Amino acid sequence: MNALALALSLVLAGCNSDWMNARDRAIQANTKPPGPNYKADIVAFMRTYLNDPTGVRDAFISEPALRTLENADRYTVCLRYTARNAASKDSLVLFRDGRLDRVIDTAREACKDAVYQPFPELERLTR
Repeated sequence: MNALALALSLVLAGCNSDWMNARDRAIQANTKPPGPNYKADIVAFMRTYLNDPTGVRDAFISEPALRTLENADRYTVCLRYTARNAASKDSLVLFRDGRLDRVIDTAREACKDAVYQPFPELERLTR
């Protein structure tokens, strides 16, 4: 009986170790800062993300910063722009392993304290 308890303990310890390693990898991936070309990556993404990438105006971007999102620290960039024939939009760009992961629209609350700077590269988008 003791051998069975010992074997079960070892199996559970291995599962816990795997879970801890996966958690540590996720934390490390989320907290790796974006590379120096993060703005070019955002422009390339937005070219395909927007229905009509021409005519973007009033584009602003924040510096990459760690923000808590979904109970995890993530590197993010706040993006504010007005697309052609649309209202102003605040988006949150998320990074994972230093690369653009996804964009969350309606990020006004998450970006309320962001310090924006002009983002003319986004305003020069073409098809």
